[in-house]
Amino acid sequence: MSSGIFSVAITGMNAAQIGMLTTGHNITNADTPGYNRQRIGQTTNIALATGAGFIGQGTHVQTVSRVYNSFLQSQINTSQTTASELGTYATQLKQIDNLLADVNAGLSPALQNFFKGVQTFAGNPSSIPSRDAFVSSAQTLATRFQTLGGRLDEMYQGVNEQISSTVSLINSYANQIATINERIMVAQSASNQPPNDLLDERDRLISDLNKEVKTTTVEQSDGSLSVFIGTGQQLVVGTRASQLDARPSVADGERVVVGLQNGPAYQELPESLISGGNLSGYLRFRSETLDKAANALGSVAASVALVYNAQQSLGQDLLGKTGADTGFASQIFQFGSVNVPKIIENTLNTGTGKIVATPATQPGQTAGYLPPSMSGGYFSTQLTSSDYEVRFLAGGNFAVKRLSDGVDVATGTGAGTVTFDGVSIDINAVGNNGDKFLIEPTREVARNLSVNPLVSADSRLLAAATPVRSGIGLNAGLPNSGTGTISTPSVAPGYTIPASPVSITFNAGNLSGFPAGPVTVTSGGTTTTYNVPADPVPYTSGATIAFGGVSFEISGGPANGDTFTIQSNANGVADGSNALRMGKLESQNTMLGDASAVGGKASFQGVYAQLVSQVGNKTREIQVTAAAQVTLLEQAQAARDSQSGVNLDEEAANLLRYQYAYQAAAKMLEVGTKMFDTVLSISA
Repeated sequence: MSSGIFSVAITGMNAAQIGMLTTGHNITNADTPGYNRQRIGQTTNIALATGAGFIGQGTHVQTVSRVYNSFLQSQINTSQTTASELGTYATQLKQIDNLLADVNAGLSPALQNFFKGVQTFAGNPSSIPSRDAFVSSAQTLATRFQTLGGRLDEMYQGVNEQISSTVSLINSYANQIATINERIMVAQSASNQPPNDLLDERDRLISDLNKEVKTTTVEQSDGSLSVFIGTGQQLVVGTRASQLDARPSVADGERVVVGLQNGPAYQELPESLISGGNLSGYLRFRSETLDKAANALGSVAASVALVYNAQQSLGQDLLGKTGADTGFASQIFQFGSVNVPKIIENTLNTGTGKIVATPATQPGQTAGYLPPSMSGGYFSTQLTSSDYEVRFLAGGNFAVKRLSDGVDVATGTGAGTVTFDGVSIDINAVGNNGDKFLIEPTREVARNLSVNPLVSADSRLLAAATPVRSGIGLNAGLPNSGTGTISTPSVAPGYTIPASPVSITFNAGNLSGFPAGPVTVTSGGTTTTYNVPADPVPYTSGATIAFGGVSFEISGGPANGDTFTIQSNANGVADGSNALRMGKLESQNTMLGDASAVGGKASFQGVYAQLVSQVGNKTREIQVTAAAQVTLLEQAQAARDSQSGVNLDEEAANLLRYQYAYQAAAKMLEVGTKMFDTVLSISA
């Protein structure tokens, strides 16, 4: 009987000791991140059958297990990966929002200063100081574009570095998970018991991994955990970890992308497949905001340069030179030495296709861009904030896709010039079927914009005047007797300066005296062409009359025989009519390619304001969503802690309970000893 008491007492002491050890382990790991409290699984030993019935043989501890809820842990991982993604995105967005919306260092004050300089220049075109002031404002604007464009490029390079660093961290976690998988498999097979602390460590690594990229996991029968990213790409299987690789994209060597390295095989992963975590935050920021901001800023810079250069090319400088004269500065702004639009050949191309920017052929024109179109007397561009992809098809065919909306904006066959959305490229050699080229029309413009050094050195080269001027003629040697007036003329690209003054005479409701050729009359939105001298040109008050690229209006009631003149603007040093047109470009819809401009107004300021608004709205949206996701994460962690976390009050109670159990079992052992001593004394 006493030996039975001994064995039962010892089992009780052993169970209580394991309980105290487990409780102590819980207490000492109360603040360990990811620790799941442990508990013992205690059960009775098999009873001994006797004639008096089944006599209990004590207890034993079957296992020490974690208080673990896989659903709650999955919720934490899901909330964590989303919170990390949004937090990273919000942090990056805040930088670009602060940059673009700065009331002092943003683009808006520089644009306003530039337009003010244009007005000063137009108001006193013969003054060298007013011309110098305009040049200074243009240089300030160009510098501001350079600063903003350079800062966006720094952000771009920073994102590349962050992507590479994050990929390295993901690979480190993957290797650690593969290693701990092996340790878990060995430990579990050796004892057929769960290695709780190793399981906690693996869960912590999975949680840390989800901070970097969203994963899904599948537990295997051998105790290992397989980890997948994206749409099922293997990251960890058993004891083997695949490696992510951050390397330059095959489509754009300056863009770091993520691929999966599985042995010798490399698979570039589309950004859309990577979700969650810091990695997705960086990728989303770059594709959804940074790319668009750089393109939009470049689009404004390119449009300012192209439109003002086009207007400059139609003017006459202070030296009396026009676009047809040697030494005339046809450009106020230049794009530096950079090749724009930027054309990038895909590294996987197998053919010898070649695409270049179409060379400039007209004064004021820039290679790779269509000359701004003129409507209503003012220039505008068709540039957008999108990149484009040229892909070659079978049979020498090709298509140009606008990447912002996936629309093919041009198709064709063979070599030749291709134009789309204000861009002009030359396909000098056709590529193989499947070959691709990336076209970035505006990405590099802002940080490379500068003022023409010829204009910077000599502001007299600014073309403030119009090459032709108008005047009131004579009627039979006397001043006109009617009330007719003629406006200041304007010129269009390809204009011709009359070799001698053109005298236009009103008589019997018609105008005569035009040079031979077509004369257009536009009134009420309708344009009619007359072939002079075969066709008479009827007079309509206020109608726009044009010939040889020169446009003007005659208004009022001229008398028969009244004359009006159009002639070269020789010595027109005080004429600021072309500069006035430059000034009016401030409020004109100069960027018609941007259909999303504020209120439908595609002015320089309107398009930039739309960019600032979009970035600001996106920043606030992501910040609010990120804050909400942090709250969800905290709630998920609280739910998990309430079930699996260590409650020190509860553990203190358990410690006392096991202490009392141990003491009681020890007392039983003491009683058994006394019983045994009694038996010995009787024998003696």
